[in-house]
Amino acid sequence: VQLQASGGGQVQPGGSLRLSCTTSMTITSIPAMAWYRQAPGKERELVAVNSKYDSTHYADSVKGRFTISRDNAKNILYLQMNSLKPEDTAVYYCNADTTYRGALRDYRGGVSWGQGTLVTVSS
Repeated sequence: VQLQASGGGQVQPGGSLRLSCTTSMTITSIPAMAWYRQAPGKERELVAVNSKYDSTHYADSVKGRFTISRDNAKNILYLQMNSLKPEDTAVYYCNADTTYRGALRDYRGGVSWGQGTLVTVSS
């Protein structure tokens, strides 16, 4: 599946952004989709993962601030990011696994990646 991410930009601390990821296949047929991020000098980390049954799992660092969701009619995966902090600054990537059957907390990423979109949180 091909993925295309967008929506990054620069925002002040406490602000909000919404990232979008369009897919080349019907999103309701993709068992697991996720957002990852990679900050400068750090490893890529899982931010949030969502199943086609709309269950979700979040990294502790974003719980209560970020929301992952799908628009099934538009084949788009979203990441709504509120109360942004400077430590959220990173390149964000969308990811999909078309065969995943495990628990979301065990998700390690599928083979399909979108290009990154840069989020900068700075005053």
